[in-house]
Amino acid sequence: MISKAWQTRLRALQQKKYRQEYASFFVEGAKSVLELLASDFEVEQVFATESFCKENERAFTVQRVGPEVRVEFATANELVRAGTFTSNNAGLAVAKTKKQAELVIRADEWVLMLDDIRDPGNLGTILRVADWYGLTKIICSETTADFYNPKVLTASMGSFTRVSAWYGSLDSYLRQHADRAIFGTFLNGENLHTTQFPASGFLVIGNESQGISAGIETLITHRITIPRFGGGESLNAGIATAVVLDNLVRRAD
Repeated sequence: MISKAWQTRLRALQQKKYRQEYASFFVEGAKSVLELLASDFEVEQVFATESFCKENERAFTVQRVGPEVRVEFATANELVRAGTFTSNNAGLAVAKTKKQAELVIRADEWVLMLDDIRDPGNLGTILRVADWYGLTKIICSETTADFYNPKVLTASMGSFTRVSAWYGSLDSYLRQHADRAIFGTFLNGENLHTTQFPASGFLVIGNESQGISAGIETLITHRITIPRFGGGESLNAGIATAVVLDNLVRRAD
């Protein structure tokens, strides 16, 4: 059973200010709950249906859940009322957010940089795409959607447990790494399909409608374009990221 106190807290955690106040977030659904239990996040509370617990007994008894983590049975209806899903016959879990620490960038890796990606679904998809192509670090502008937004976590399909994000000034960050190659997506850049990528660098993805901001554009060392063959006006930021990363990982020196 999900108590009234927990129902109130879960509703509050749907808002960024309360996620920051409680230093907590929650995930919903079988995939996200199991990924969270198998991760290094500090899990506070799990609500799950009895059938889900039985079907995933190992995850609840071996991987993550110890005496310090409370697991309570809840009905599917209770999970729906407490969360954001329209149906949930699995579970919901609450965990502590991680303290922000500047990411240490290795000399041999590619890092994504997100300039004002505001749509939570796009951010979640980008996390999922980055995870697929082996990128584990993302630098986000302060106006990019919150990493712990429930919609971001759901869209990431568990990739939030393997991809780290840091929020801050992109301008300052890039100036500190001026020796790196900085690629950015534009409508009038070099054809992505013939671009040769170095072994490491930054890939900047801009705002869904405005693209890369003027201040960051001046720091881009390589402008690239996904060639258009039809009449579409633009690509979704998540799709564009996938297309670029697929070409990047295949042709990086």
